[in-house]
Amino acid sequence: MALIKEVRGKSPKYGNNCWFAENATIVGDVEMGNNCTVWFNAVVRGDVHEIRIGDDSNIQDGAVIHCTYQKAGTYIGKRVSIAHNAIVHGCTIHDDVLIGMGAIVMDGAVIESGSIVAAGAVVLANTRVRAGKIFAGMPAKEVKEIGDDMKAVIQRTAENYPKYAKWFQDET
Repeated sequence: MALIKEVRGKSPKYGNNCWFAENATIVGDVEMGNNCTVWFNAVVRGDVHEIRIGDDSNIQDGAVIHCTYQKAGTYIGKRVSIAHNAIVHGCTIHDDVLIGMGAIVMDGAVIESGSIVAAGAVVLANTRVRAGKIFAGMPAKEVKEIGDDMKAVIQRTAENYPKYAKWFQDET
């Protein structure tokens, strides 16, 4: 069973049909919607500020979701995929976004709907990623507009993770 822990009088809350890997860690002032998944070795750490995650979002293996004490909470929309080993810290991510493997999104950044932060990208503090754009590099810069093929990837990734979680639920 995942480590779900109260911190400073705040306990994580989550909606229906969520699945958390046995070694996922979810602590403090965290609220998730329905059909969310938190995968192996992922950490959602709401000890120093609030974290809010919308319906149908997935936090993949090794990802870290955190915030900045008394300064910046973390807000993640609906149908957001935070890929393996990404770090999302004190920022806002709107609906239908894919944060790539190993990407870092820093305090005050805003990732608008329908965008992709490419694998390994570093989105610096207070950067705004406009809707429908792909940002890549270090520091991350706009590299192109999202086409229909990439819109499908964002949608498919968000839809697949509840299915993958069901595989593990069926095993127990």
